[in-house]
Amino acid sequence: MRILILGGTEFLGRHLVDAALKKGHEVTLFNRGRTNPDLFPAVEKLRGDRDGNMEALQGRRWDSVIDTSGYVPRIVRQSAELMKGAADHYTFVSSISVYADFRTIGLSETDPVERLNDESDEDIAAHYGALKARCEEEVRKTFGEQTLAVRPGLIVGPYDPTGRFTYWVRRFAQGGDVLVPGRPDYSIQFIDVRDLAQWMIAMEEKRLTGVFNASGPADTLSMEHFVQTLQRVGPKSGKPIWVSENFLLAKGVREFEELPLWISDKANWPGFMTINARKAMDHGLVFRSLEKTILDTLDWEKTRQRGPNRLHDLDNGPGLSREREEQLLNEWRYELNNGGASTTPP
Repeated sequence: MRILILGGTEFLGRHLVDAALKKGHEVTLFNRGRTNPDLFPAVEKLRGDRDGNMEALQGRRWDSVIDTSGYVPRIVRQSAELMKGAADHYTFVSSISVYADFRTIGLSETDPVERLNDESDEDIAAHYGALKARCEEEVRKTFGEQTLAVRPGLIVGPYDPTGRFTYWVRRFAQGGDVLVPGRPDYSIQFIDVRDLAQWMIAMEEKRLTGVFNASGPADTLSMEHFVQTLQRVGPKSGKPIWVSENFLLAKGVREFEELPLWISDKANWPGFMTINARKAMDHGLVFRSLEKTILDTLDWEKTRQRGPNRLHDLDNGPGLSREREEQLLNEWRYELNNGGASTTPP
C-alpha cells in the first residue's frame, strides 16, 4: 500500500512511519523539512508547505493519506481538496478535545463537539478543540464516507515532545519524596504512541472509516495504580506524598502543566479522563502493558539526556521544578503538623 503522510517526523508521525514500513508499505512524507529532516533516509520526502505551497503533491497518487498535522480548517480543506483525486482514503488525526462538554462521563463518538462562534477564527491555542472538530468536517465534505477521523487522548511514550507522561517517569526514577496531586482513586487515561500508530496502520489496511476515540488503557487506571507501577518498575523508589487538591489550588499550582495528568474536581471536567474507546477496541485497538510503556519511556529519556539534540530543556518542560516541589512539600507538612489536617492521603 502506498501511504502519504502529511507530517511524519515528530512523535505520532514518526511512529506511523515505523509501523507502516514494518508492514511493508511504501511511505511518502510531505512536510517543510524543519523537524528531524534526516529521519528515514530511505523514505521519499516531498518538501513544501500545506498552507499555499503544495505543488510537490500534484500529479501523484497514493492509496491513502494520513494527516497528522492539520489544525486549521482552511488549510485542511486545501489539503483534502488536492488529495481528492490522488487518494482513495483520508485519515485525519483529531483529538478528544473536540468534545463540547467534559462534565459527561464516558464520552463517545456520538456526543456533541465544540463549535466556533467565529468560523474565521484560527487561534489554535484558544480554540484547539473546536478547530479540530471543524477540520474533521472539512475532510468529510471532500472524502465523505472514505474519511477516518481518529480522536486520541493524551499520547505518551518515546519521543513525546510534550513531556507530560515523561515527567512522572523521570521524577520517580530520581527517587526521594514525590509530590502527587489529588485523590489516589482519580482516573487517568493515555495511550502509548506505538499502540496508536500500529492500530491506525491496521485501519488503513482495512480501509475502515468513521470516527473513533483512541485512548486507554482497556480498564480503568487510577492515579494510585499508576504511581505504584512507577515505584515498582523504576530504578529508584520515589516515595509519593499525596497532597490535597485544595492545598494545591490555594498555592496556585497549575493543573496539567505543573502537575501533568492532574485535573481537579473544581475544574468540573470529570469526563476528560474517562473517554469511551470501546469502538476502537472492538476494531482491534490493543494496549501494551503500563510497565512496558514506563520502561521504554525511561530508556528513551536517558538517551535524550545524553544526546546532543534534546527536544526541550528538561528543566523548563512541564512539571514542577525540584525547588518548587520541595517548597510545596515543606508547606504541606507544616500544614499537616500545625493545622490539624489529616495525615492520610487526601
